[in-house]
Amino acid sequence: MHIDERLSASLDKRIAEKTFRSLTLKSGLIDFSSNDYLGFARSAELEKLVSELEIVNVKHSTQVGSTGSRLLSGNTAFAEELENFIAHYHHAEAALLFNSGYNANLGLFSALGRKGDTIIYDELIHASVHDGMRLSKAEYKPFAHNNTVQLEQLLKETTGQVFVAVESVYSMDGDFAPLKEIAALCKKYKASLIVDEAHATGIFGEKGKGLVTELGLEKDVFARLITYGKAMGCHGAAVVGSTLLKNYLTNFARSFIYTTAAPLHNLYAIKSAYDLLEKSGNRIDSLNSIIRFFRSRIKTIGEINLHESSSPVQSIIIPGNEKVRKAAAQIQEKGFDVRPLVSPTVPAGQERIRICLHAFNTEKEVDDLVSAIQTSL
Repeated sequence: MHIDERLSASLDKRIAEKTFRSLTLKSGLIDFSSNDYLGFARSAELEKLVSELEIVNVKHSTQVGSTGSRLLSGNTAFAEELENFIAHYHHAEAALLFNSGYNANLGLFSALGRKGDTIIYDELIHASVHDGMRLSKAEYKPFAHNNTVQLEQLLKETTGQVFVAVESVYSMDGDFAPLKEIAALCKKYKASLIVDEAHATGIFGEKGKGLVTELGLEKDVFARLITYGKAMGCHGAAVVGSTLLKNYLTNFARSFIYTTAAPLHNLYAIKSAYDLLEKSGNRIDSLNSIIRFFRSRIKTIGEINLHESSSPVQSIIIPGNEKVRKAAAQIQEKGFDVRPLVSPTVPAGQERIRICLHAFNTEKEVDDLVSAIQTSL
């Protein structure tokens, strides 16, 4: 079979199964779909802070690009200063910057997992973790979402070096991992706990330091993933943990070693986002207030399969790709940017409209959204 025929056959199968994806632009709609939880990505204040930082640090470099990997020509004094700042901010010993959360998980899990090791992971863990595990030489086993009984059974049965991978706030359901119980089990069975804080960074904990810090579990967690493309409004990620872990990843994480480093402008944006975050208590309060308001309003419209969540991610389950797409399209026609999540992104039967709430959403917008949902389901 010619390669074009093979590609076409795969796409035709997706179309027939109603799982075909395509890029779309939704202009002029009220944002209830992005991960810009605090509104940093649209913030004129953040843009101003980045510009000011660039002016102050022009002595570092006037280059647009970083010119190479961190291990070759792409390292800068500012990158090292930023890593020290990130580590201190999140109550860790060290931090290592990556170009994205995907690259960070890919590098972390592929580098850590050796033959004879086992990675036990929550079944709803990010796709990037799955890809990192596949590139490792470790065995990997799932446990049912947030099921600490099944997790403990797997820990009892597993020998050798064991890693446990969870998200603090889950990206599809918006619920929390029972981190205290999981950390206690990891301690009991001498497993290393890895927590992906992608959807907690900037929102939970003092000054957005994350759920691990909010719960005081920093010393019980082997590694944390901190990402900047969601509530922080920019791009990139960092793995925080021990200095030993940082040195190990610098030597063995291929997605760090063999990629061009982020340019200084990107690093300035990350530092500026932290500076804005330190004085954004009101934004976080506004976000929490709009989450409570949405949940109180959505529960008034009768029978609806809404996931339990006190995070910005709210999911309404509408089984069936065609059905959930139709409902989302009707809501979009009423002026609201919501997106359907279809299988295989989510398991078949768990298709949903994923609603993301933001500090900048108003109660009127939420009221109108709820009315649109009621007339579209």
